[in-house]
Amino acid sequence: MRPVYAGAAVEVAAPPQEVFALVTDWPRHREWMFMTSARQVGADRVEAYTGIAPLGFLDTMTIVRREPPSYVLMEHTGALVRGRGAIRVRPWRGGSRVIWAEELLLPFGVAGRLAWPLIRPVVVALARLSLRRLARLAAREAR
Repeated sequence: MRPVYAGAAVEVAAPPQEVFALVTDWPRHREWMFMTSARQVGADRVEAYTGIAPLGFLDTMTIVRREPPSYVLMEHTGALVRGRGAIRVRPWRGGSRVIWAEELLLPFGVAGRLAWPLIRPVVVALARLSLRRLARLAAREAR
């Protein structure tokens, strides 16, 4: 099955090193990522729970590539979320630009593919919301 794509970007008034450190501080995801808590469960494994128990899902990931302070590539390995996600942090106008991109293999076969045009705008909106929260948090901490 072919993957689908979603992504979002934000400008952050903080240096790339600080932004990257915040992005890859997995337990702090609950501070900026919409309804998500995360934890590192090994040198290269992360688990993130999105939702409010019991309504939610576990997203297990493997860190495939990590290039501080600019890039992290994750492989989603869970039952529901599969594919790859990347976050890139670049110097930008005295601060940073964060780009979050997902290449996902949809669950539920044909039904998942038919639903994607309705789900994609929600995924993108929540990614943008989360990145705006990240930008506010990073800017506050950079002061």
